Amino acid sequence: VQGPARLVLGSCKATGSPPENGSAGPEGTSGLSDVQRIVVPLLDALILATGAVGHSLVVLILLRRRRSQRRHGTNTLLLALSLADLLQLACLPFNTAAIALGRWPFGDVPCRLVSFLGVACSCASVFTLAALAVSRYLTVVHPAWAYRSRCAHSLRAAAAALWVPAMALAAPQFALRRVRTTGQVYCFTFLSDLGQLVYSAALFLFGFALPLAIIVLMYAKIYGFLRRARRQGRAPQVERYQAQVTRTSALLVVVFTLCWLPSYILMFSLVGRTVSELRYGAFPISARLLASSSTVANPILYVFISQKFRQDLWALSGRESALLEGTTGGKEQKLITFFPTSASS
Repeated sequence: VQGPARLVLGSCKATGSPPENGSAGPEGTSGLSDVQRIVVPLLDALILATGAVGHSLVVLILLRRRRSQRRHGTNTLLLALSLADLLQLACLPFNTAAIALGRWPFGDVPCRLVSFLGVACSCASVFTLAALAVSRYLTVVHPAWAYRSRCAHSLRAAAAALWVPAMALAAPQFALRRVRTTGQVYCFTFLSDLGQLVYSAALFLFGFALPLAIIVLMYAKIYGFLRRARRQGRAPQVERYQAQVTRTSALLVVVFTLCWLPSYILMFSLVGRTVSELRYGAFPISARLLASSSTVANPILYVFISQKFRQDLWALSGRESALLEGTTGGKEQKLITFFPTSASS
């Protein structure tokens, strides 16, 4: 389980604790049906394979660009996003095995480390999405300032700095997670009611609400800028560009919210509950899968929607041809591919 889904399915008040990631329930049972024990690992495998392939392609394309083109700050953020999601995906097999086995089989250190990395990587990924929105706003609305201030260098520093708050939010996972044996071996966290509430509120505020607000604000400002430019007739084809920005921005916000909001709803609904009150039904499992699937959605939404990236993908696969050059005009291509990635500008 990633981010908040990990917290709510792997922590409890001090009177007891649910097992790691819903992998086992009270009295040593899993709380999952035999069908769920089979289907969930299969879906995890699909998420892992799809996400790993997608992000690996993104990393290869971006590394090729770094060698052949002038470095662009947005490329750095996209690379940081892929690396964070790949590391997050690397934690998934541990959780999948715990679900399939109905216990935590990996020992105390992996228990703490996997939990820490899951939260840190999910937070770093979300923070990077917010940084991408800010980068796009600066590049679209204030391009001269972004160029003069060496935005690419600033974004490289920002991409590294984003891990500091991400690791701070994940630190309680490493400090408080322990392996306990009560009939079965569990990886869990002892937290008081107040501890659960405070930690849940911190994760919700800094790991969801604040990044989402930044993303919405930045894309709203981009939309407003393009709307004013269209009314003033300052740029050709801006009406078409504005419509594309509107559709893509709305899609980004909807997918971001859909992937992460269910986990936070579940997280707050379980504050103060004891082991005997916990049930691992359809909603907790769905929330977990949606949070994990964000690693698949990110390369699709932020990279492969771009026509330029698709062209680079064809080149990477050795199928670069004159057909691509003949069907996409230079000027129009720059306008269309400028959003959503900004990496081709």
